[in-house]
Amino acid sequence: MVNIVYIATSLDGYIADKDNQMGWLHEVPNPGGSDFGFSAFMKRVDALLMGRRTFEKVVGFECEWPYSKPVFVLSNSMSDVPEGYEDKVTLVRGDLKKVVAELNDQGYKELYIDGGLTVQNFLKEDLIDEMIITTIPVILGGGIPLFGELSQPLKFRHVESERVADLLVKNRKALQDSP
Repeated sequence: MVNIVYIATSLDGYIADKDNQMGWLHEVPNPGGSDFGFSAFMKRVDALLMGRRTFEKVVGFECEWPYSKPVFVLSNSMSDVPEGYEDKVTLVRGDLKKVVAELNDQGYKELYIDGGLTVQNFLKEDLIDEMIITTIPVILGGGIPLFGELSQPLKFRHVESERVADLLVKNRKALQDSP
């Protein structure tokens, strides 16, 4: 059972700018049309667990639904899935440890955890086993940070780094006591 963060940040650690926008991610030159390893990562995971705000952001993208894996939306405020997404997402709520245990019991052993607040809350509960963070060479100077306050430090070990498109650096870190 592994909970994995796969995300991009600015040099100063933000996942969205001051206006909660992510257009700066699309400014990265990509002449070959690479997905920078995202498809390979998605083959590894069994399901996605994302926060409500991230779900709303994805729904606002001008594209078809981007996920072929089951998507669970963590929300204590949503009571229904928006029309047109009933067959794409399942709402979950409650204590994070219980939510993860229930998903694991359903056979979802490798979960992709997505969304700033969701990642922060998982880290607070020491529920993140691995992080794959791609750093984009831009300083936003503010916005939505990837990391928040913790009651105690969490120690990760470096697993690998990859230089991507001569511009980005993808770092993989695992919790120190993880395989």
